[in-house]
Order: sequence, then C-alpha cells, then structure tokens
Amino acid sequence: MQLKHETMGWAGCLLGVAAATSACQEQQKEWPKQPNVIYIMADDLGIGDIAPYGQTRIHTPNLTRLQQRGMRFTQAYAGTAVSAPSRCSLMTGLHTGHASVRGNIGVDPEGQVAMPEGTFTMATMFKQSDYATGCFGKWGLGYPGSVSDPTKVGFDRFFGYNCQTLAHDYYPDHLWNGTERVELPQNYEQQEVTYSADTIHSQALDFIRSHADGPFFTFLSYTIPHAELILPHDSIYQRYCEEVPLADEIPFVQKRPEKKGAYGSSERPMASFASMVTRLDKYVGDVMDLLDSLGIADNTILIFTSDNGPHKEGGARPDYFQSYGPYRGIKRDLYEGGIRMPMLISCPGHIAQGVDNDHVMAFWDMLPTFAEAAGYRGTLATDGISFLPTLLGNGKQAEHDFLYWEFHEQQGKQAVRLGNWKGIRLKVGTDEPVFELYDLSTDIHEDNNVADAHPDIVARLQAIIDSCHTESELFNFGRK
Repeated sequence: MQLKHETMGWAGCLLGVAAATSACQEQQKEWPKQPNVIYIMADDLGIGDIAPYGQTRIHTPNLTRLQQRGMRFTQAYAGTAVSAPSRCSLMTGLHTGHASVRGNIGVDPEGQVAMPEGTFTMATMFKQSDYATGCFGKWGLGYPGSVSDPTKVGFDRFFGYNCQTLAHDYYPDHLWNGTERVELPQNYEQQEVTYSADTIHSQALDFIRSHADGPFFTFLSYTIPHAELILPHDSIYQRYCEEVPLADEIPFVQKRPEKKGAYGSSERPMASFASMVTRLDKYVGDVMDLLDSLGIADNTILIFTSDNGPHKEGGARPDYFQSYGPYRGIKRDLYEGGIRMPMLISCPGHIAQGVDNDHVMAFWDMLPTFAEAAGYRGTLATDGISFLPTLLGNGKQAEHDFLYWEFHEQQGKQAVRLGNWKGIRLKVGTDEPVFELYDLSTDIHEDNNVADAHPDIVARLQAIIDSCHTESELFNFGRK
C-alpha cells in the first residue's frame, strides 16, 4: 500500500477545503512560491501538556499565541509511540510498516541503527528544491559517520545530539556540529554549566537569521521535556517550586548513575517537568518573535508538535499533569495517548487563524505536504497525502482510507484506524496475539473493547494490518 505521488506547485493543484470547526478566514495575500518551513518537534510532550489542548497548570502563553495565529489540529498522529521510528516516519514519509527504522536500537559507542544508504528524506526533498536545510537538536537515526548521519541525508547544517541515548543528559560533555565533535569541557566530571537545550536553541536562531532571505527548512528537534528532569534553577524553575506543592513531589534518585543514558536525579521532578515545558514554550516564542522582527512570518510555515506521547521516566508522572489529555495511554502505547499529538500550524495571511481542524493526518503526510508547498516536481514514494489543501482552504482534500502503526517493544504491537474504528493487536511476537477494537466516536478513552461484538470489523482491520507490515530483518516482532 505504498503509494507514489507526482507532486507539483500549489498553483497547479488548488485542492482542498479546511475541515475546520469555524469558518476559515479570507486569505489576504498571495501564497509564497517557496515558503520557509520551520518544524518544531518536542520530545515526549503529551498532547495534554500545553494550554492549547487543555493544560491549566503549566504556563505556555507562546503556544497559545501560535494557536491563535494558526490552526489547531485535533486528529494529528505521530509516526509511532517512541522516538526513532516516529522520526524516521516523519523524515521518509512512510508509516512504520514500510519505514526502515521501526524501533530504538542502539549502536556502540554512540548512536542508533542507521537508515539505508541513499535514503530519501524530507531534507533531501528540500535540498533538491534549492532550500537551505538545518537540523538542531536530537537526531537518533544513525550514528556519527554512518550513511544516515544528518549531513548525508540532506541537511546542510546539524547541531546537537547524534545519539538519542546520550541526549538524556542535558549537561553533556560533547555535542555534534555536523560531523565535528564539539567538546564541552565546562561540563566534564558532571559539572552543570552549559545547558544543552539553550545552546542548541541559540544555534537554531542563528541559522534562521542567516537564511532570512530564504527559502530555508529548519527542523528544531528539541530534547525537552524528555527525561532527565534537570534544568537551570532560574526564575521559571523557582516559579514552579512555588506553584507545585512540595507535598506533591516524589524525588527521583538515579541508582545507577554510571549507566549509559542514565537520567540524573531530581529533587523536584514535577516542578522541573513543568519548567521544561514552559522553557520550550519560550523557545517557540523566540522563534515567532524572530520571524516577526525579520519580516518573514507571512512567508514561513511554522509547525509545532511532539514525537510521541508523554513519558513516565526519570521521575515524571503523566497522571499529575494529565499529560495525555482526554486519551488513554502514554509513550510506548498505541492507544490514542501514545500517538495522538498536538499539532499547531501557522503562516499569517495564508493559513486561517484561530480555528480548529479535524482533518485526520499523520507524520508521513508531512513529506508530500511540504513537497507541494516547496514546488518539488519529482516523484515521491510515500504513504502520505498532502494536506496543503486543508491549510490553504482551496478545493477538495484527499483523505486516508486508514492509518497504520507498529511498535517493536513489549512483545510487539500494531494498530490501525479506519474511520472511527480503532484496532490494536497486542503480543504480536507471541503465539497468542490479542486484538482489541474501539469505537472512537463514542469511546475516545478506549475503555470498551467491542471486538467480540464486531467480528466483521475485526476481520477487516486484521487484513489491513497484515497488508501493511512488510518484512524487515531487524524489526520482525522478535520472531526468528
């Protein structure tokens, strides 16, 4: 079910009507020929962690501002429920039944399993469309020197963590500037001097400034708020130390600090988590303010999302902040809380402002959407469908027949959404898999398994699942 799409510029299509809950505003400006694209992706941020999706205890005023300046999508999905495969789905436009990286597999001494040589990525597409390209933050789709180092799959500039495991440390002893290892001696011997997230953010802003004449594509793959729950004890942190009752805190103590990727201890994990989300919100505000000051906000598509559902590691407790919103599940779950993501998209003067949109989409839709926006004229091998028509409010929007995910931990999981039906197959790698069926129109929390009452629907979803999973030497649900 992998599709090939011929792409063309927006003027040749004029497709789609935004499925918004309020009327789209009249577009006032001509759509830019090649808009800049900034894709901000948080790490392990739940849909319920920010104010635009109902959070009341964590302050995210800039994300609220972004919501007011653009569209809030209510049915946007990640690539899957954990980092590396979700990012591979985003980068390649393929769901996890087709993508090359379908799980987190580490490589010694640093990095993760690489994508195959010559993998066509979102950055490749932008590069071939004459965009400057930069990635700042966490990569996790290869290892230093591998064939899928970010600088070998379309990025002109990379600064951050090559390895997602080492990204657990916010005061690392090194980062990567392209293929050059940048030592941070001020952080040696577990000193906490240079906070990596701030440094990475500063580099990202410099990239945007230096390419303000455009077009450019910037992937801001921030590590916040992934554990460890450690950050500078500044005014943001002090504010939450006052707002979060000390009685609500359960200190986290790392018992194996020598372990690679170990999370640092945190005396106030709830205050720290909230502070990290607000710090992330400040980063978003910095980007928005910079675009305004440069006069390019109306020539830039700005997206904010997360890679998967909220974590419960390093002292985090998603129940405390209701990080999963009204949904069931967290990171590593294929229930809605593990894969339904926040998605805010703006481009003032072109994308309707302050509206909700219920278009059903997933990470693998980003590649064809951006290709259409950039005027890319090549052929894409993708499972995605461009939703640029929805963003612009022009013509007729194509819809997915279904969405598919797989996950290769915890005995293996697969899931499919077909209309309002959601099927989840658990224990895939065992001789006794379990199938659950939910009707999302009446059971958004996925509490009532109705598989026994709808054997015809179960059979249909099982057939879709079987057709979507292609064989992989590395990712075969643990089967020999």
